Amino acid sequence: MSSSTSQYQEIEARSGKSGILNQPIAVWAIVFASIISFMGLGLVDPILPAIAEKLHASPSQVSLLFTSYNLVTGVAMLITGFVSSRLGTKWTLITGIFMIIIFAGLAGSSNAISSIVWFRGGWGLGNALFIATALSAIVGLSRSGTAKAIILYEAALGVGIAIGPLLGGELGSISWRGPFFGVSVLMALAFFFILFMMPNVPKPKKAIPISAPFKALAFPGLLTLGVTAFLYNFGMFTLMAYAPFVMHLDEHGLGYVFFGWGLLLAITSVFVAPKFQSWLGSVKSICIVLTLFAITLLVMGIGADTPKVVIIAVIVSGIFLGINNTLITTAVMESAPVERSVTSAAYSFVRFLGGAAAPYLAGKLAEWYNAKVPFYFGAAMVLIAVIFLFARRHHLAGIDAAESHH
Repeated sequence: MSSSTSQYQEIEARSGKSGILNQPIAVWAIVFASIISFMGLGLVDPILPAIAEKLHASPSQVSLLFTSYNLVTGVAMLITGFVSSRLGTKWTLITGIFMIIIFAGLAGSSNAISSIVWFRGGWGLGNALFIATALSAIVGLSRSGTAKAIILYEAALGVGIAIGPLLGGELGSISWRGPFFGVSVLMALAFFFILFMMPNVPKPKKAIPISAPFKALAFPGLLTLGVTAFLYNFGMFTLMAYAPFVMHLDEHGLGYVFFGWGLLLAITSVFVAPKFQSWLGSVKSICIVLTLFAITLLVMGIGADTPKVVIIAVIVSGIFLGINNTLITTAVMESAPVERSVTSAAYSFVRFLGGAAAPYLAGKLAEWYNAKVPFYFGAAMVLIAVIFLFARRHHLAGIDAAESHH
């Protein structure tokens, strides 16, 4: 962030105008586009069983829609800083959105699961350019400091994830292709919103080298949070990619379940997470909510043969994931003394690798053993994340002090 931007934010804070809703139009443009972008993630949840049925694919094959998306997103994160420092924030966002429009439309036009998997990978490339740049842009342009800016970003994430399944369920009940075309149309709206409502943001004076994310991971605090997210993503994406197959609901029903999940995620990320952080501190709070999430996954495994148990557990898990997402993302932004776009890219690269492996592995574990095992495995990985974070908590000793200062 430039010194002039920092001085401007400092003046705003002193004048009492640094509330979370008092933001420049550029921030609201990015938040709007982020909501639509995150809707794209939840849109496909209600149609996973339908795709498996229509295209004669197994759950593990359908889960590759998440695997290709997350894998490409994670790897592409390594180049986002390199690209955005040369194209500029606005045109990097626009490029990412344009790619999502194209590849989501192509996925909806496909007739084979393999083609959709490849197009979801292209979608993931656009997603990487967008989300890494969006987070750093919101933090950099916000008038309210890092913590409140990230709450705004997480709120956009939660609202998008909540609304996405509802729309996906409605469109999916017409055709499994509907949600893919829906993403294209919605992202076209975001494209024009960013194009006309967001001013050009000056490029950084010094271009970011492609090696920057790797160097950032040398900071133990950032590496600790990245590995923690890598591990708990096994639980999160088991829930998102495999749980729909054991709930035995139609597209509408799955849409309502994941709407409830996303709604709780949005509410707790905005209103509950800051209270946890000020009460217990970031590390203790993350350890507690991830332990509760692991217990929820364990309950899902025990009740995998009882759809009502899985349905309730999925919705309740939104509480824990909402709190965790805000706390860990805020901590990441203060974990390394490098540009925020580089920090975000390095962290996202590590965590999305977990999101890439988890969906396919969950489907395979169910095929090899039974429907309970994916949830047990997810719970175990989340508990390992808690142990890992707690063991390395000394690397994050200054996080809460930095957040309080900002």
